[in-house]
Amino acid sequence: MLTVEHLSFSYNKNTPILKDISFRIPKGAHVSIIGESGCGKSTLLKLLYGLHDVDKGDIFWNDEQILGPSYHLVPGFERMKYVAQDFDLMPYTTVAENIGTHLSNFYLEKKEQRVNELLQMVEMTAFAHVKTKLLSGGQQQRVALAKALAREPEILLLDEPFSHIDNFRKNALRRNLFHYLKKENITCIVATHDRTDALSFADTTLVLKKGELIAQNDSKILYNNPPSKYIASLFGEVNELSSDLFPHIETENETLLIYPHQLKISENSNFKVTVRKSYFKGSHYLILAKHKNTIVFFESLEALENGVETSLMLQL
Repeated sequence: MLTVEHLSFSYNKNTPILKDISFRIPKGAHVSIIGESGCGKSTLLKLLYGLHDVDKGDIFWNDEQILGPSYHLVPGFERMKYVAQDFDLMPYTTVAENIGTHLSNFYLEKKEQRVNELLQMVEMTAFAHVKTKLLSGGQQQRVALAKALAREPEILLLDEPFSHIDNFRKNALRRNLFHYLKKENITCIVATHDRTDALSFADTTLVLKKGELIAQNDSKILYNNPPSKYIASLFGEVNELSSDLFPHIETENETLLIYPHQLKISENSNFKVTVRKSYFKGSHYLILAKHKNTIVFFESLEALENGVETSLMLQL
């Protein structure tokens, strides 16, 4: 169990970065931390790893307190691995040497087997003997992930772990990585802007806003029942519309948070919008329209002509 109790932190005393953060994460759970840029996601990961001293509060892994550099000559909690956005690789050594940095040379055959296993998982086998300084940013990110797993940690902290990796490899790598972590019962905490990380792979999502933890829940529940427009918008476009527009929906709320895919074109509706723009999204078009002075987003299988009026119905 990772326990965070009333955690507060600031880089200078006048500007708090994190304010009274508390949560618990059971062993083996996968957690996403989401929020707007500058809300404190990366700072929280660094505090969990012990790279900074907290101003107030405590962090425990089971019964062991995680302390910062004031208490440790070499910062960092030994049972964790932290993959930062700068990768922290040795540029003049090979990919295989980087991955095997912390593996014992006493059992060379076992070390080589472990390195090869991780090379396959991140699809870098062909680059095993290439110096890391010659790799692209995405390739270096994959090496950093493999290096962090070489000696299996109890907790893996990932800061935007797929941000430099192209979609061609990102999806397969993400599936492989999170499947491996679940199989090995490794707790994983990911700070991310990518809603796929939160919705597809995280059991729980934490939401930060201006340094405060404003929501913590099952990822599906947060998506399907967002407590605020801010939270809903972290998963994509969202409409905030008056409930009066949808008399067939029983609700006590004056406004409803509605994702574009929940609005369908219907001749049997009095909710009329005027199309302003169609954006091709591959499997569908995202339509930007207007209802009076309010912008409305909805989805359509076909592009709609600008200026056309259509009616929409809400289907939850």
